[in-house]
Amino acid sequence: MSAGSPPPDAQTRKGRIRRSRRILAHTFGARLLPWVGFAWFGFVRRLVALGQWIDRKRFGEALQRPLDRPVVIVGNPRSGTTFLHRYLARSGLLAGSQLYGMVFPSVTLRRVLRPLLPLLEVVSPARFHRSAAHHTSLSSEETDDVLVFLRFLDGFFLYGFIWAWADEDLLDAVDPSVRDTFDRDMAWSDRAWRTLALAEGADRVVIKSFTLGANLPAFLERYPDARVLYLVRDPVQTIPSGLSLITGVLDNAFGLDRVDPARRQRYHDRIYAAFIELYRRFIADWSAGRIDRSRVMVVPYSRMMADFDGLMDELLAFAELDATPALRQKIAATASRQRAYTSAHRYGPEDFGLDGEQIRRDCAFVYEAFPDLSP
Repeated sequence: MSAGSPPPDAQTRKGRIRRSRRILAHTFGARLLPWVGFAWFGFVRRLVALGQWIDRKRFGEALQRPLDRPVVIVGNPRSGTTFLHRYLARSGLLAGSQLYGMVFPSVTLRRVLRPLLPLLEVVSPARFHRSAAHHTSLSSEETDDVLVFLRFLDGFFLYGFIWAWADEDLLDAVDPSVRDTFDRDMAWSDRAWRTLALAEGADRVVIKSFTLGANLPAFLERYPDARVLYLVRDPVQTIPSGLSLITGVLDNAFGLDRVDPARRQRYHDRIYAAFIELYRRFIADWSAGRIDRSRVMVVPYSRMMADFDGLMDELLAFAELDATPALRQKIAATASRQRAYTSAHRYGPEDFGLDGEQIRRDCAFVYEAFPDLSP
């Protein structure tokens, strides 16, 4: 990422909305859908404000309780983060953010809307995901990066799905070393996580965020008792898979065949560079000693597939979690399935103008930091 300066319209939500509408119209010819989508954003913001006002009246003191030893999953997309996030969230030991809870981070709204989720799925943006790449729904646990995107229309989601299509490269607009929104984002996210814990009656939460890996020292300073799981997988596997996931959503939403091939390739190149930078930021902090290694457990994807039960023994001890006998049985059964698992998601580097050797060269620093990586 370059040490430039973000465009002025990146500084305000209205500016980001205006820029996003122009990009979507210019790239996909989409004019009505962005207006509808951003109007929906505005309606949801007002509804959430009402729900949180009611929450303060009903649960004021309970919502002030600080998070207790949050477990945080970071790592590049397609490194096994979603699987582990959902597994821990459904273990009975931790609460994880479901998509509808991030859209409506209010105890009151969650209780009102939970029975309506089957109806709301019809208009949910989750329907644009290809199930082979990433099955999701409003009731599925999802990456907590969604909290920032839905509240502020900002962050890496904004860049990955919209702003990377612009004529100029707008990566500086979401680069924390150029435009630091960490305090704003953490204030909103922390509120949502405390709401999650109260709504689920949980003592602790599990958070998944791939962007926190690029700013982990600041997060650990803010949450000194957090336990971090850094998932790492061969970039030859993660990067094409991540590109396939993002472009699959956009294709279902807008149709990529209407986009000029040169513009599509430029987009692929920008997302490719951003994925590499996510690796680079974590590894730079890790290698320079800016991250307390006693608070981070590195989880290789290959081990999660081949030695899930042994890995979970170490992970539960590291995170200070006590597994019930029923969970132990579930872990053993999962370990057997993991060893035989084959993904139905089909993709390749050549789909995005890449090849495996190029990825290995560009990500040589990843293999140097984690020499045991394997496909």
